[in-house]
Amino acid sequence: MNLERESLPDPASQPSCSGECAMAARSPAGPQVKAAAQVKAVPKTATAQKATQKAKAAPLAVSAPRANRILGRLVVERAAPPPAVPPAFDGEVGIEVEAERRRGRGAVSNAAGRFEPAARILFDDGWQSLEDLPPLRTQVTEERARTVITRNQSPDVAFDRSINAYRGCEHGCVYCFARPTHAYHGLSAGLDFETKLFVKPDAPELLARELSQSSYQPRVIAMGTNTDPYQPIEKRYEVTRRLLEVLSEFGHPVGIVTKSGLVARDIDILAPMAERGLVKVAISMTTLDPQLSRTMEPRAASPHVRLGTIRRLADAGIPTAVLTAPLIPALNDMEVERILDAAKAAGASEAGYVMLRLPLEIADLFREWLVTHFPDKARHVLGLIRQMHGGKDYDSTFGKRMRGDGPYAWTVGRRFEIAARRLGLAGRGLKLTTAHFRRPKPAGVQLSLFD
Repeated sequence: MNLERESLPDPASQPSCSGECAMAARSPAGPQVKAAAQVKAVPKTATAQKATQKAKAAPLAVSAPRANRILGRLVVERAAPPPAVPPAFDGEVGIEVEAERRRGRGAVSNAAGRFEPAARILFDDGWQSLEDLPPLRTQVTEERARTVITRNQSPDVAFDRSINAYRGCEHGCVYCFARPTHAYHGLSAGLDFETKLFVKPDAPELLARELSQSSYQPRVIAMGTNTDPYQPIEKRYEVTRRLLEVLSEFGHPVGIVTKSGLVARDIDILAPMAERGLVKVAISMTTLDPQLSRTMEPRAASPHVRLGTIRRLADAGIPTAVLTAPLIPALNDMEVERILDAAKAAGASEAGYVMLRLPLEIADLFREWLVTHFPDKARHVLGLIRQMHGGKDYDSTFGKRMRGDGPYAWTVGRRFEIAARRLGLAGRGLKLTTAHFRRPKPAGVQLSLFD
């Protein structure tokens, strides 16, 4: 497993083998077996040692035959097919699902959760062909929670509490950092995350109960920090809308992050809240390229719909920000200035950015997706990501995990700051207030003289 994480397989360097060799490379025995199948140790002879010493003595001397061999090898490597994600067996990360079955989904595979004692694989048992399996359908499970406000003490974010009415997200963004949470349900962070969803239908009632407690001290609540509060199933359940109604009734401030145009449906609630300084909305924009957007976020709103949503919110007097997140090296980070320009023209009043994060299973899911859709860029993108995280796929250190570190991360950050300052999008912008917070009196209780 570690061998695969360190570098992508180079087709030009793979030995020609089949049968037992291929099975050994994919067996549960791990990277030791794989390395043994690919690399053959040859003891150095005296002649080889002399040749090595001679090469060290004259490192810059390259003979014509050797140069021809190098050029020939480069030609072969360039002509070789792009690296492919091999089919996985028990013990390996990733269980690839056929393209037709996962049409319209983000992840490529559906590996078992990291807490599961066994891995599940698909195989043809002779009774039914794998090609006859139906496409993946979205399943929604209702759950009953005891609380709805989640607390955090992270110094990397500007809020200490949030609400997530949904678990899993049908948008299918391959880079979503919430994917690993599905492992707590015994499910995969891959396709399970975008097809097996959970909803808290009684979340508004729970919120009203928590806000009514005498010990509760109001501060801005964030929505959409884990999964999108306006994902497609919100059209049916309307949990987010009912949560906003509760927050409006209590006069409680809220910040919303979404990449859906459905947020404009609730302008009738958001606009009056904005007049009291109780709400602002951030629209996540990853790219202006509709094809790239569909590949990364297959069921999210297209870029022009998101820009139109910014315009509708801004016209209604709702403070609206643009969040360029995540920025992926060599894939969409070159669009920073254009995204900010377009968002400013649509009416955005502030901006922020987050670099790509690859914690836990996301590193393997993103690598599979990258090799599948952008095989020619895979090594370059992964190399830049590791440059920003000290040679690793991800560094969870506070202060680094959201922005990265090193020259490349610094350059992207400075580009964003310069563009945001030029457009007047820099800074925190409007600060929400808690001055309007009131706990509604229960029925039958006499009101105070000063209420």
